[in-house]
Amino acid sequence: MAFLCVKLLFRKNGSFSSQHIHDSAAMRERGIHCVMDQDRELRSKSRFAVKEKSS
Repeated sequence: MAFLCVKLLFRKNGSFSSQHIHDSAAMRERGIHCVMDQDRELRSKSRFAVKEKSS
C-alpha cells in the first residue's frame, strides 16, 4: 500500500493514470473497446437484439 502512495505523495500533481480500456492508446489501435461499447455496437447492428431502455 505504501508503494502505491509514493507517486501521490512525492510527485507534484501526482495522480494515478486511468485504468479504463477506452483511455489506452494501445487498446484503441488494436480496436479493443470496453464491453459496454461492444455490447451497444452489436445491439445497434443486429435486428434481433433487444433494444436498450432509454432513461
